[in-house]
Amino acid sequence: MPDLLFQVEGAEPERFAATPTLLFKLRLQEVSAAGAPPTPVHSAVIQCQIRIEPGRRRYATAEKERLVDVFGTPERWGQTLRPLCWTHVGLTVPPFTDVVTTDLRVPCSYDFALAATRYFAALEAGDIPLCFLFSGTVFYAAADGGLHVARIPWEKEAYYRLPAGTWRELMERYYPNCAWLCLRKDVFDRFDRYRSREGIVTPEQALERLLSVAEGVPTP
Repeated sequence: MPDLLFQVEGAEPERFAATPTLLFKLRLQEVSAAGAPPTPVHSAVIQCQIRIEPGRRRYATAEKERLVDVFGTPERWGQTLRPLCWTHVGLTVPPFTDVVTTDLRVPCSYDFALAATRYFAALEAGDIPLCFLFSGTVFYAAADGGLHVARIPWEKEAYYRLPAGTWRELMERYYPNCAWLCLRKDVFDRFDRYRSREGIVTPEQALERLLSVAEGVPTP
């Protein structure tokens, strides 16, 4: 079977999508023996797990404070700074011979209940270290002219450092000056009854009033 090398060469926000999506430029190239002709690949069905590897970068003081909910206090990071599973995505690669570059579409959640979202949002600058783990199936033409099928070995992986600014640009494009908060249904119902009872127009104004009371700040 063809021995495929996976490389992630870049990333950019998808311009037109229903949900925030990053396009990673994924390059697949066959590693052939010297003098051997490349093997025509009819298609490949790929599954990819993407992990965040937080131990591969440094953090500013403000970033460390925002990451306490994810990893605990910095003095514990020697034990807690472990890889985070971000997401799983699939991809069908079109026919190619020798090398092909295609888009790996990765939908991005803005749910702050997820550790990955809190991690991304905590970073002010620098890069996000990512590890891509590949598996799947390759359909290729063998020397006898027949169509063969083979599994992609589990050890296939690629590393990429996503600029933190790229993720922020994506979220600002879809949710300008906004953040999502997911509440349990009974908690939301209590909150909405409070808002209605107090004659408050928007949920944001209700939260501002509750925070002012909690912080001891006079409310209008």
